[in-house]
Amino acid sequence: MSTSSRRAPPVAPAVPLVVGMLAISFAPILVRYSDAPVSVQGMYRMLFTLVMMLPFGAKHLGPIRRVSAKDWVLLALAGFFLALHFLLWMASLDYTSIASSAIILSLEPVFVMAGAYFLFKDRPRRTALAGMAIALAGVVLVGSGDSGVSKSAVLGDVLSFLGTLAVVVNMLIAKRLLERVPSYLYSLIVFAVTFLCFWGYNLAGGIPVTGYPPREWLVFALLAFVPTVLGHMIFNWLLQYVKPTTISMSVLAEPIGASLLGMALFREMVGGFQLAGGALVILGLVLYMRAEQADAPKIDKDPETASA
Repeated sequence: MSTSSRRAPPVAPAVPLVVGMLAISFAPILVRYSDAPVSVQGMYRMLFTLVMMLPFGAKHLGPIRRVSAKDWVLLALAGFFLALHFLLWMASLDYTSIASSAIILSLEPVFVMAGAYFLFKDRPRRTALAGMAIALAGVVLVGSGDSGVSKSAVLGDVLSFLGTLAVVVNMLIAKRLLERVPSYLYSLIVFAVTFLCFWGYNLAGGIPVTGYPPREWLVFALLAFVPTVLGHMIFNWLLQYVKPTTISMSVLAEPIGASLLGMALFREMVGGFQLAGGALVILGLVLYMRAEQADAPKIDKDPETASA
């Protein structure tokens, strides 16, 4: 969709953009507030998201009859890796700081670029490669700072890194599936598979999924509504009216917003290594996004997949 052909939004784009930026910043805060196992948090986040999606999109279920057996396998894999992402990334918040975990997670688009190069031969620009190198240097700096804090902080950084790789696999599968499967249907099926993965994990591990106090149920619902619906789904809706680069740049607000909220709510002060590393990550991502926009003037909608 060209800039000249974009429809006028019903509200000023800045309003939902700010709402979305604030919403995604609350994902690690809500995870930290819950005392429930992360697999239970993830299961109910997906379940409540599905409940919120169905009333508004049931009319889009028609194409489900045309999904091939091969695509069903890919959809199942996408759901599995999304569940793995949530499990690892949410667990990282038990060990490392909110700032470090969010900074590492923000590397997702860079790793998607690397995966697309090796799997689909998508050749990145030199500027994108430079951005990737700078962002990775930032993550190394964050990890170096955390190594001086405790071994558990380094474990948290590793879990966040592995969780980021898991969601990258999910996005690379989506890159091909969305050529054949509508975005809403893709999201609905993948979220359902993710829910089933968490349900099976909890069942196999003997992890209780009921009996939690009202406070926990509120957190579960907020995890679905705030970062998923008010965050990622608003960004997806905004793609009808603003450039994809605008959305990509806005997502960079997550580590900044999450770090500030962590400082205010949990007294997690951001150290010098985190500040310097976070600045390098954001600089690298800005270079990467600009190179991607120059390479792809026309970009389809991204899947409604939450990566935080």
